[in-house]
Amino acid sequence: MSSRPALRSSAVLAAALVLAGCGGSDTGSSSEGSAAPSSSSSSAFPVTVTTAFGDVEVPEEPVRVVALGWGDAETALALGVQPVGASDWLAFGGEGVGPWAAGEYDQAPEIIETLEPSYEAIAALQPDLILDTKSPATPERYEALSAIAPTIGQPEGVDPYLTTYTQQLDLVGQALGKTAEADAVAAEVDQAFTDAAAAHPEFEGVEVAVAAYGSTGFGAYVRGDGRVDFMEQLGFVNAPAVQDLATESFFVPVSEEQLPLLDAGLTVAFPIFVDAAQITGNPLWQAIPSVQAGHSVVLEDLTLANAFSLATPQSIQYALENAVPLFADAL
Repeated sequence: MSSRPALRSSAVLAAALVLAGCGGSDTGSSSEGSAAPSSSSSSAFPVTVTTAFGDVEVPEEPVRVVALGWGDAETALALGVQPVGASDWLAFGGEGVGPWAAGEYDQAPEIIETLEPSYEAIAALQPDLILDTKSPATPERYEALSAIAPTIGQPEGVDPYLTTYTQQLDLVGQALGKTAEADAVAAEVDQAFTDAAAAHPEFEGVEVAVAAYGSTGFGAYVRGDGRVDFMEQLGFVNAPAVQDLATESFFVPVSEEQLPLLDAGLTVAFPIFVDAAQITGNPLWQAIPSVQAGHSVVLEDLTLANAFSLATPQSIQYALENAVPLFADAL
């Protein structure tokens, strides 16, 4: 969980660099103890953020932020902003964030439902900004939220739930007036991917199938999903047999008769609210050639599976540290 201090230091460093670049000739003594304005000072506002629902103006520096989208709360935290309300998509409990982001809140947020949020509860928090960059993104949801406060949806041209972590960082950074901090965090995550890929050249060009098993059976992920993006940034290539099933969704169902489609140079799977034994003990799973050859990884540890799925700056670093060795062993 070493990513949290590193990411926070990147944001602080970025703010320091911005201040150094526009500090002028005033070299007043630091012993005065006055807080220097950050790169998100009110002078950066108003800002206009382009989204799939049009341009959204954030008139003043947000103070009360509600983060509703998948990963929005952790992304705001990575930039040094603590939401007053947040949705807990992966049922972490407590503050609604993964253990890799533990301790980043001074005060726990009000937890808001994910798919059917209470607009009354959100309005009661008196937000001046709502983040909803990775969500169902229906017009009805957006209209209800934007009636409460300026709402940042997904980027223009991006379907629901398909906002990448870099797009999310960009949108949230713009809306919070913290673009320099967002750029610094993105650069650090990119470097972590580069380092991991360089340490494992055997990943380059290997086909990978990323699957999950839940109450409705098996499914697989296609390009645009954070899990596939994670693997491709390491050098893997999403298995064509899976990618050919792609629709407008990030996830495609795979019947048990279709399980051979998951055969690849590396097959990765994880359970969703079921026991991992329902994957590993399934004879049809065991019959997949890559599984038989030992070239498969089932992410049985819930914390690691969640980190792999969430695709926030903090969770990505955790997954790189803990999942990449499993992938290397399987190859």
